[in-house]
Amino acid sequence: MGRTRNKRLEGVVQELGVSQRQLAAHFRAVAAEHGATELQSVAQPYIARWIGGASVEGRARFILAETLSRGLGRLVTLADIGLAADTKPESESAWSDDTLTTLMTLGSTDMDIDRRRLLATSVYSVAALTLPEDQWFARAADRARTRRPLSSHVVTAQDVEDVREMAAIFSRRDQKRGGRSGRTALVAYLRADVADFLSGRFPSEEIRRGMTSAAAELAYLAGWTAFDGREHPLAQRWLTIATSLAEEAGDTPLAGHALRAMAHQAVDLAKPRQAVQLAEASLSSRRYTHACWRERSLLGVVHARGLAAAGEKKAAVAALLRAEQDLGKAGNREDEPTRVFFYTEASLAHETAAALRDLGDLQGAEAQFIRSVRTRGAQFVRTHAVTLGSLGAVQAQQGHLDIACDTWSQALDAMTGVQSGRARETVVQMRRALSPFRNRSGSRAAELDARARSMLRQA
Repeated sequence: MGRTRNKRLEGVVQELGVSQRQLAAHFRAVAAEHGATELQSVAQPYIARWIGGASVEGRARFILAETLSRGLGRLVTLADIGLAADTKPESESAWSDDTLTTLMTLGSTDMDIDRRRLLATSVYSVAALTLPEDQWFARAADRARTRRPLSSHVVTAQDVEDVREMAAIFSRRDQKRGGRSGRTALVAYLRADVADFLSGRFPSEEIRRGMTSAAAELAYLAGWTAFDGREHPLAQRWLTIATSLAEEAGDTPLAGHALRAMAHQAVDLAKPRQAVQLAEASLSSRRYTHACWRERSLLGVVHARGLAAAGEKKAAVAALLRAEQDLGKAGNREDEPTRVFFYTEASLAHETAAALRDLGDLQGAEAQFIRSVRTRGAQFVRTHAVTLGSLGAVQAQQGHLDIACDTWSQALDAMTGVQSGRARETVVQMRRALSPFRNRSGSRAAELDARARSMLRQA
């Protein structure tokens, strides 16, 4: 039986607009960056055979996808070029590609300013929020176990510990300085060191799971920092990878954590139906029952926010109550994963306030935002600034402009040195609320508006 021509690959190569000989040269350059010496012999006949339907083996698939991604300035997946083992519809391709391939190509895209800008400003995909059947996730660990090693490096327990330590460092920096601070270093570490570890050989299943879980946590952070920077399509891609990696590791609570972040993003982007579906997936039995109480509360409060945004008041209130009860059961933090160190009474109060605000209970929202401000730890600067901005907004909505101006002034103070798209958005919303009063020369509102305008110019 003859080969079937790979029309998907052929179409992408035609879109790139270079000759097969030129493409082969670009391929060799990318392969050299990755230390893939075995691919330095790839020339034009290889490209022709691959388009003709020949199998693309080992690392060559990854390198080809990355080469095309760089040339086109967008992420090109294995599914896009007909090389994914599972050819699902385009709307599901984010979940059907090999996770390691996607991590490598997305990491390269994210590191390039121009290509990252193209992806970050592309369309946030609602279709990609449709999750595969649960059996697909249940088989993730088996798929990962059968993945062929791409390097001879033997991963050690110390390697796993090193990656976990880096995840803790990046997470704390995000909470203190905002998602845009240190993000380049985070993605570079993922694309290089972590991708190499995942490509290596695992002497035991325990080490494979440990390294994959640590990689998932870093991918989650890459997604969350992109979300905080308002680069939503980029964040969506990273959070999808994080979910897949967590499932491959058998770390179901971490998978729930990533899905929870996707739900949070959907709420912010006014996609309440999808937010509820993602939150419900994060609360599925195997993700919820293996989670610690602090994680359960975090999953539950975001579920409540989705329900509130969808107008399901009774269900939202019930979910808020369960989240508060779950947090009340949280015990010794030494028994909890470091990824939830930031989730405290202040965090619960902030999310509760946001849900009450969406339900139209401005007084209740104000009380909860105040509770969050009073109980927030000093190390959580970014979130403190965002909370103050939200508090000022609900105060202004109730007609308490002088009080709102005091709160917003504190918010601007707190934002000094913070590099966060969400913090910046609170300043934009602040100026919008102040717009009817900004022409009153010498007024508190006019002075605050001028200060906010200056801050936006410097951002």
